[in-house]
Amino acid sequence: MTRDEAILDSIRGDSGLAELLWRVCEFDLSRGDHGEPVRLSSGLALEVVAGDFTGGTFFLCGDGGKDRPVLYASSEGQAGLIGQSLTEALEIMVGLPSWWDCLKFSGSGDLTVMRTAADHLRHDELEDQPEIGAHRVRLAAALGLEFGSFPALLARLHAAVSATTPDFVLADETGEAYEPLFGPWLPSRNPAWR
Repeated sequence: MTRDEAILDSIRGDSGLAELLWRVCEFDLSRGDHGEPVRLSSGLALEVVAGDFTGGTFFLCGDGGKDRPVLYASSEGQAGLIGQSLTEALEIMVGLPSWWDCLKFSGSGDLTVMRTAADHLRHDELEDQPEIGAHRVRLAAALGLEFGSFPALLARLHAAVSATTPDFVLADETGEAYEPLFGPWLPSRNPAWR
């Protein structure tokens, strides 16, 4: 059994852990339908593993028997890698619960811009959810996750998304490719962050 399979078994076997994971980063194993047929540019197999509140889907890429890269596809037509394994993806998502917004406000993938957005998001998150730190600690202990520093998590997320092309580009059944996860917006677009 791979480490990623062991993590999935832990989540499936503990409803409290599954609920906490949902509250911290909206990773929900009970949401398992992407809504349309999709395929990877490389032809690697895709397995839906979870979904989120907005209708996005988390896929494991490739065949079983080893830890597999995780691809996220939003309900709005963006997709890309978010980790080279489920362990890495969960470390990023739990350590950076606003990871998706960090990507949206990335200035098309500029790590410096992502850091600025992440600072704003982190401040907002701690103000709105003061218990989030304790939840992260509990998830890390239960799932054997190691976060590292906040800048290191952002750099890992940036590297994962940057590795999407060419083999992990997601397309619908007509062959139309999803847009990249790196959004074009700058943090200055959000009036609350000015």
